Amino acid sequence: MMLVDAIRSETRRLLWNRTALFWSLVFVPAVSLVLTVVGHWFIQAKMADVKGGLPPQLALGGGALDLGRSLVENAGNLANPALLAFLLIGAATVFAGDYRWETWRLITARNTRPNLLMGKAGAVKLMTLTGLILFLVAAMLSEVAKGVIFDRPLAFGLGGEEARQFGLLFLLSYIRVVQFLLVGLLAAVVTRSLLAALFVPLTIGTGQFFLSKAGVLFGWGPADLTPMLLLPGDAYEVLKTAVLGGMPAAVMPDGAVWRALAGLALWAVGPFLLALAWFQRQDLSKE
Repeated sequence: MMLVDAIRSETRRLLWNRTALFWSLVFVPAVSLVLTVVGHWFIQAKMADVKGGLPPQLALGGGALDLGRSLVENAGNLANPALLAFLLIGAATVFAGDYRWETWRLITARNTRPNLLMGKAGAVKLMTLTGLILFLVAAMLSEVAKGVIFDRPLAFGLGGEEARQFGLLFLLSYIRVVQFLLVGLLAAVVTRSLLAALFVPLTIGTGQFFLSKAGVLFGWGPADLTPMLLLPGDAYEVLKTAVLGGMPAAVMPDGAVWRALAGLALWAVGPFLLALAWFQRQDLSKE
């Protein structure tokens, strides 16, 4: 019950922070939807300006748009850099807010430290779930707008295999985003700084991206254990490819999925456990 109270309290505090909610939850889906719709209109206007129309092989009209297939594809694109960066704004606010306002000493007497930290993580997980759903809704609205603008019929085919892929891809994206944000929790606890909670995950993520590109210099093969443990983004991509069935067995070696699962789980659980261990020993008498 005390853990539930902690999650409810942190969630309410986040809901009161409308600025953080706007930039974390609303900005990216709204901008993505507007830019996509404007892009479709621009292409349609250019097509209309072409005398005699476009050749059949270049025309964008024709067959129906399968919203079910689009739903699966967009579920696999939820853990994109823009969404990660802007969700981090709300996460950093939650994780480092009590350090910034020096309110830890006022609330630690009302609940246990593990519950307080898990309450913050729980509020961020709820925020992440909301953000992913809003981005998915915006992506589907852009598909509907595409059908209207290009005068293409809409269809929705979501069979058993597509539903399985959608569920797994959404879950993977959710875990990947939460994993990235929990690095901010560790940074906030260690440094007691809001800016560190915001920029340390971005710096680590950027470094991991370039390290992934330089993996060939270290002789790393596809889904080797070392890159899977060091690079959660690569582990996520391997798991996403396995769900979609797009990598042949010759490229994806035996055990690649398990190594990727281990790497993603390590980065999802490790930062929280380290933050909790540090937080338990921390002096909060002046915070």
